[in-house]
Amino acid sequence: METIRVGGVPEHFNLPWHLGIENEIFSREGLNIEWTTFAGGTGQMAQALRTNEVDLCVVLTEGIIADIAKGNPSKIISKYLNTPLIWGIFSGKENPIQYYGEIYSKRYAISRLGSGSHLMPIIDAQNKNNIIAPDQFVLVKNLEGALASLSALEADVFYWEKYTTKPYVDSGQLKCLGEFVTPWPCFVLAASDKAIQKKSESLRQMLNTLYFINKQFMNSIDAINLVSTRYKQAAKDVNNWFHSTEWSTNDTISQKMIQNVVFTLKKSGVLPTSFEPNALCVKV
Repeated sequence: METIRVGGVPEHFNLPWHLGIENEIFSREGLNIEWTTFAGGTGQMAQALRTNEVDLCVVLTEGIIADIAKGNPSKIISKYLNTPLIWGIFSGKENPIQYYGEIYSKRYAISRLGSGSHLMPIIDAQNKNNIIAPDQFVLVKNLEGALASLSALEADVFYWEKYTTKPYVDSGQLKCLGEFVTPWPCFVLAASDKAIQKKSESLRQMLNTLYFINKQFMNSIDAINLVSTRYKQAAKDVNNWFHSTEWSTNDTISQKMIQNVVFTLKKSGVLPTSFEPNALCVKV
């Protein structure tokens, strides 16, 4: 039985993986999926791919493209979601900031450099003809670190997935200043070059199995209740999220989508203008 080491964030998007592991769907196909949770997000997972801690990760599209461009020996092998991510823009309840338009001169809590919480504010600011300086970013490692930093007024603003953070808004710990929608499908599957070379057949089997699980999950009458219970989110919020989310059921990757991401990252100064997206994706 081939072992594939997979990493992902502790969020509801990844429930199909856990159901596939728990219900032995992967193992019946001769695959041993070893799941590692990375609370630090895409920046932490990109590093894990670099150091051979994992074979594959479920990562933010823009984050892994930026890291591959900077030398990460990995490739995108499939989309994971066909839909964008809705980022909530948050501040601490005691922070005097009140409006979305006030944020661009403030301090931003980010999990890691190169993570979605780092790249999205840069892209959002660029779209509104603003620039965020490097010294405005405060490293906080993960969501828990951000909550502590915002509460202590050590940072002012934090971008994170809307529904994951909504319970903290409901409890009054955070206030939501606005939303920013990723202008492309948000999650992809990226595998290390080493795994692609040595485990390509198993990766292909894993993808086919995952696509089957994704189809089953999207058609499940119990999906909303399951997500609500497991991730402690209100059923009405899960209902809204579930019906705005589509999981991928094939390995088609739009080259135009890749070009869009690269163009935006160049425009935002994340990638050099000389970068050409020639070796970002591969079929296994």
